[in-house]
Amino acid sequence: MLLILLEALLALVLLVGIVWWTMFSGRPKGELPQEKKKDD
Repeated sequence: MLLILLEALLALVLLVGIVWWTMFSGRPKGELPQEKKKDD
């Protein structure tokens, strides 16, 4: 039972790590600000 819980915890940590990496490893200062477009 303990082994199953450890595996589940490891899977959760890996999932959170992958999501964190993909969200915050891009641009050094985060996302670029959105430019406002003027409609004619």
